[in-house]
Amino acid sequence: MKAVKVEYTTTPEYVEENKKNIQKVMDLLKANPIEGMQYSSYTDEENPNHFIHINMAKDQEAMSKLNDIPEFKEFQVALKSSGLVSPPKATKLNLVGMGFSL
Repeated sequence: MKAVKVEYTTTPEYVEENKKNIQKVMDLLKANPIEGMQYSSYTDEENPNHFIHINMAKDQEAMSKLNDIPEFKEFQVALKSSGLVSPPKATKLNLVGMGFSL
């Protein structure tokens, strides 16, 4: 299993637009799921303009398919041009255990 966490902070003015752009990607993934991949996005409860994305996949091939989606590319371009407070930082994660499956 592969897992990556990406974190970044937007300006307060960009939070709602970022959420809309994320939702476009999520709607597409719901309609056309990528087999073997789960993707989710969160905001920090104490800092609502801090975003966290988690991509978990059975292998690198499934994980990389997200980058082929035009809506995901559009999301990335818009994010980079929004004037971020802190840029995206990716962290590879190692699974220790999973107690449930959604």
